[in-house]
Amino acid sequence: MKDNALPGIQLFQMADRIAVITGGSKGLGYAMAAGLASAGCTPILVNRNLEEGQEAAKKLAEDYSLPARAFKADVTNLKEVESVVNEVIKEYGKVDILINSAGINIRGAIDELSPDEFNQVMRVNVEGTWNCSRAVTPNMKKNGYGRIINMASTLGLVGLANRTPYATSKGAVVQMTRALGLELAPFNITVNAICPGPFLTEMNIPIADTPEAKNFIVGATALARWGELKEIQGAALFLASDAGSYMVGSMLTVDGGWTAK
Repeated sequence: MKDNALPGIQLFQMADRIAVITGGSKGLGYAMAAGLASAGCTPILVNRNLEEGQEAAKKLAEDYSLPARAFKADVTNLKEVESVVNEVIKEYGKVDILINSAGINIRGAIDELSPDEFNQVMRVNVEGTWNCSRAVTPNMKKNGYGRIINMASTLGLVGLANRTPYATSKGAVVQMTRALGLELAPFNITVNAICPGPFLTEMNIPIADTPEAKNFIVGATALARWGELKEIQGAALFLASDAGSYMVGSMLTVDGGWTAK
């Protein structure tokens, strides 16, 4: 490459990078882990179900010839998260990338939901994101490098009836991303969020075939369809790699045109 040539595709190469992906055994988490692995990044999956995580990590290791691993932790338990991060650092020497993909959604009218259900969503989606970000920050600061990617949602930007727990939690993740991005930028650690629209994940399968959901998806998105899991990979690769080095506190919407309408 000539001295004055722009690096282009090389910005996406991550052969020496270690990524921790929470909720990485299925759905969008697994899709993003596979996307990073395709660029040479070693994915470390963190899930509450260790067996499920190990099966996913084994498949990633076989498909991409990388030393993928799985660890068990509940993201709402800071001590468990810190223990896993310490194990990853001990084995791999560092954590370059964190993708906070673990999340839950409990739907319903506000007068039909319990306070415990609301708090459960907040604990996993908000407190879990904060815990994992806190756990990796010391190592990233020490290394002078880091990428933290939070999974927000279009429902962190716009509203939807009967989604108060989820929309509230994702709105909090949006603001956490902005605040933490400003806090960690001086250490060469970028913090950004992906805001997915309606992807056909395990979380959405129970409602996918309902007339209400079909009408909503067709009416809400410019592409008039559910998102495919592979369509989240480009956003994750961009923010996790050096290609996204000038992004701080940004919300990258991948929503089929939902928020454009």
